[in-house]
Amino acid sequence: MTYALHETLEVHEIVAFKTVCLTKAKTMKLLVSDPALNEILQQDVYLSTRQLQELETILTEATV
Repeated sequence: MTYALHETLEVHEIVAFKTVCLTKAKTMKLLVSDPALNEILQQDVYLSTRQLQELETILTEATV
């Protein structure tokens, strides 16, 4: 599949945003003492990691 330049750039922007979110969630997880909030942050870390892997696949296909 071929992606237009603006589509590729938008995916890069999403990757940058998700990376910041992942970093924040990992950092906050270390500071939180509430088990329920800690679990929410852990789920966010897991989902963000999966989403970044999927976005990486899209970007790889866009450059091939």
